[in-house]
Amino acid sequence: MRAPKEPTGPTTGRRISGAAAGLAALAGLAGLAWAVRDIPAALGGRLTGTRAERAGRSSQFRDGVFHNRTDTRTMSPDSDRNLLRELIFGKQKRRPTSAVPLVRATAAPAVDVARELNVVWYGHASALIEIEGRRVLLDPVWSDRCSPSAAVGPRRLHEPPVRLDELPRLDAILISHDHYDHLDMATVRELTARQTAPFLVPLGVGAHLDRWGVPAERIIELDWSQTHRVGDLEITCAAAQHFSGRGLRRNGTLWSSWVVAGQHRKVYYTGDSGYFDGYAEIGAAHGPFDVTLMQIGAYDRAWPGIHMFPEEAVTAHLDLRGGLFLPVHWATFNLALHDWSEPVDRLWAEAKARDVRLAVPRPGERVVVDDPPAVDGWWQAVA
Repeated sequence: MRAPKEPTGPTTGRRISGAAAGLAALAGLAGLAWAVRDIPAALGGRLTGTRAERAGRSSQFRDGVFHNRTDTRTMSPDSDRNLLRELIFGKQKRRPTSAVPLVRATAAPAVDVARELNVVWYGHASALIEIEGRRVLLDPVWSDRCSPSAAVGPRRLHEPPVRLDELPRLDAILISHDHYDHLDMATVRELTARQTAPFLVPLGVGAHLDRWGVPAERIIELDWSQTHRVGDLEITCAAAQHFSGRGLRRNGTLWSSWVVAGQHRKVYYTGDSGYFDGYAEIGAAHGPFDVTLMQIGAYDRAWPGIHMFPEEAVTAHLDLRGGLFLPVHWATFNLALHDWSEPVDRLWAEAKARDVRLAVPRPGERVVVDDPPAVDGWWQAVA
């Protein structure tokens, strides 16, 4: 006698559909869990204990947060604009049309170590300063996204030109502030494992590094105008006009620019900053500088106080008594509404108008400060 057949009518179809929907829901939950798995750690640490006590003694700290020297709006109201609409429907060319050319820098040229000064720009704000036999890394971000999540957020427009394991032995790692495009958890963890150099950071940023496993003896936290010596280098935490925050809470850590001074050579790095009178003061106190690494991208008239326009960056460079101008904070991440190539186009025009020496390297290209490459407009071929 044959076994009765299973019914194949609407009831079975509903069961199959229900099972498929359940599997889809489980897959969606699994995907969501994967997307957010790193977020709690990536948000970093909080200002507590002796770190909070030290922050409280800073002249930049009051009412529980850090402040700029003058009141600064993060966003300026503009009733004639809809930024979300412009972000989605704007006609700007915010990405290059073809691959950004990368360079794998060869060995540094043999020179008198006492006079050595080179810069290798890796993209965005990440750069290596080779100065008088020392190696100083700025704001290293090697992850695919500048975001607390590996699944969402602004994605790189070009690969890092070198791997982290290809970097030379570092003497110091400098962080300007805790935004995701300047402070990256995965990069910090790998540099902690591969290198022995200390991390020099503005006040409060050490809480993030502490949560990510950086040994306490490798965390050097500085207030504005404080200096730490690394070998023969004097590295000074200098003022900037910006803000901080990795979650909903803002300004729980300080932001800064950096002065790197050897016995004979000097370098200035802006970090992120709007234009302010502090540049002239830094130039008077620490300049002249052989080279300045100046933020030129991610500007907008909606946030003029916290990012410089290219023309303002040239003025700041002159205020600083800078020699060679090397632009950073462009090309790698799409973080604003201007065209991808606009910052450097505007910079090149302004530098020529004001007789400022300029170098615009490809990502990974070494710039010998005393013999920089001529500006050749390489970016225009891929814009």
